[in-house]
Amino acid sequence: MFSLRARPLALSSTLRRCLSSLAPDTTSTAKSLAPGNNPFLLYTARTPNGRKTSIFLEEMKAAYGIDYDVFKIDISQNTQKEPWYLSMNPNGRIPVLVDRAKDNFVVFETAAILLYLAERVDTEHKFWFDPKQEWQEYSRMLQWIFWAHGGLGPMQGQANHFQRAAPEDIPYAKKRYLDETERLYGVLQLRLADRDFLAGPGRGRYSIADINAFPWVAGHQFSGVESLERWPGLNAWFQRIYGREAVVKGMDIPN
Repeated sequence: MFSLRARPLALSSTLRRCLSSLAPDTTSTAKSLAPGNNPFLLYTARTPNGRKTSIFLEEMKAAYGIDYDVFKIDISQNTQKEPWYLSMNPNGRIPVLVDRAKDNFVVFETAAILLYLAERVDTEHKFWFDPKQEWQEYSRMLQWIFWAHGGLGPMQGQANHFQRAAPEDIPYAKKRYLDETERLYGVLQLRLADRDFLAGPGRGRYSIADINAFPWVAGHQFSGVESLERWPGLNAWFQRIYGREAVVKGMDIPN
């Protein structure tokens, strides 16, 4: 059984400085609002960004035996905008991860959470790449994480808003963001035309780069993209990842 308490935290100095600068002291908040004794506490909702983290936590659970508690955030009631939540994430978005085994250390922003969990738990590099020994693939992994974080997520998120939630019908905005979502799917197709995964040698290796992009692609129909058949490499990648038990479980959290 993997022991989180027995292993010292070994983050890179750059990532450690970045995370430390973002995280206020939320010990009392974490303890008072969310029961449970598991090493990690996840504040989340059933959105693509929330599911990225729960998928990776489920992968960690299967690979290393770690477990985590979940606190469901009702974004329809703007719970994430309440002062207690803003004390953890001033941006007022989900998810937030609390590392109880490290004095309730708080991490927000999905990409930061994935990288934190990789360095914190995945000592065997099952889902990421060694920055020293596999530095090229580590860089490629980061490139695809940042690509999705800066492009796929924001653009498809806007498509969702104008398709589903905008208070008025704006055809230009609906077309603009749907077209851009489809263009970004085309970028994934270019990468995956002769590969199984986004990063890694040869045909690639399943990693947090894939986990980071998958929940957005999984929501393609909600965004107005009826089928992935136009992008056969992307479609095969989607089916391949959805065949993982941890992914299915992670997509259903919070249940």
